[in-house]
Amino acid sequence: MSIRHEVIEKNVVLLAILTLVTISIGGLVQIIPLFAVESTIERVRGMRPYTPLELMGRNIYIREGCYTCHSQQVRPFKDEVERYGHYSLAAESIYDRPFQWGSKRTGPDLARVGGKYSTDWHVAHLVDPRAVVPESIMPGYRFLATRALKYDDVDQHLKALSLVGVPYSDEMIANAKADLEAQADPDADGSGLAKRYPKTVVGKFNAEVRDLTEMDALVAYLQMLGTLVRFIDLTPADLRQ
Repeated sequence: MSIRHEVIEKNVVLLAILTLVTISIGGLVQIIPLFAVESTIERVRGMRPYTPLELMGRNIYIREGCYTCHSQQVRPFKDEVERYGHYSLAAESIYDRPFQWGSKRTGPDLARVGGKYSTDWHVAHLVDPRAVVPESIMPGYRFLATRALKYDDVDQHLKALSLVGVPYSDEMIANAKADLEAQADPDADGSGLAKRYPKTVVGKFNAEVRDLTEMDALVAYLQMLGTLVRFIDLTPADLRQ
């Protein structure tokens, strides 16, 4: 056996070929089974794509670098679950491009922040964090409350995401602008919005300014985080992810 090894080890070309064959076999064993399943992430009831307004808010969240201080992943540890709620499921990030799990927390995890505070609280916190959390070191984002939200091309955002697998239908794309405006107007006819995007939080999120602002979009995004899945309805199969 040692003589055979010596032959292989002294022949660089033969060693390279056998190494390549070994790696190829190992890679195929891992990759091929993935093509035999519909998805590596089990579907969880309640998950839906972001509404146009939530999507605009998420874009602002990423643009301002909020993810560098706030993670969106509750780890499966007792102290995490007691503080933030049910541990995160892979399915909760199924429509995120990119996901916002994060690896550093200067501020609290935001995976379950939706509905935890009022809309007015979020606006006050973003304008002047220390007005509601005295020990906060977060910078203020007062400018979001007066900066107009640019959403004329929101349908193109949905269309682009549909190309990478987010299930935005032609109807959703065609009604993107109208749905965005309806979510920020409690007096508007929101029946179409509710049909296309269940569990949507509707309201004028930045009450200080009549026109739509970036603050409206960001708060709409924050208020939906962690609200789509009813964890009491999950079966053991849903949690094996």
